[in-house]
Amino acid sequence: MIAKTRTTKETDITISLELNGNGNSNINTGVGFLDHMLESFSKHSLIDINITCKGDTHIDDHHSVEDVGIVLGSLLAEAIYPVKNMERFGSANIVMDEACVSCDLDLSNRPFLVYEADVSGKVGSFDTELVEEFFRAFVLNARISAHIVMLRGRNKHHIIEASFKSLAVAIRRAMAKNERVGIPSTKDVL
Repeated sequence: MIAKTRTTKETDITISLELNGNGNSNINTGVGFLDHMLESFSKHSLIDINITCKGDTHIDDHHSVEDVGIVLGSLLAEAIYPVKNMERFGSANIVMDEACVSCDLDLSNRPFLVYEADVSGKVGSFDTELVEEFFRAFVLNARISAHIVMLRGRNKHHIIEASFKSLAVAIRRAMAKNERVGIPSTKDVL
């Protein structure tokens, strides 16, 4: 289990994770919808995650959502790099009723995000534009390249949840042990 704390004028966050866990989580970000998404992420990635966040949600949820992405991503980077004896690449298509979202990723140590999903507006009180903010903060700090693309869907909750689940499963598959690959790069470093 590794842990990290980040305190700013806007948020106070502590996150711990166990990379080779069972998908157990204890998450309280102060943003209910984000908690639900991160619980799902933990379950399907099989990464044990504990998160506490006290943020300026009286203003809005932006700082909490983005900063949780920053800390969680940086912890993942600490846990996986240098990549060795892992598949490195992962992909998943996740279906939730009418929605289907694809995630293809590379544990590349070179961050890049493509996020294409039609989810403007709100889910409950949650601003859906914050989903991309979370993914960007997470991917940049985890130093992974991820393409999360909505293939179809109408229900915003389903689309967003399928996005988190597809990222989780793709990460789980990319982290799969494979002793034969050694360092999975022709450069011999990631």
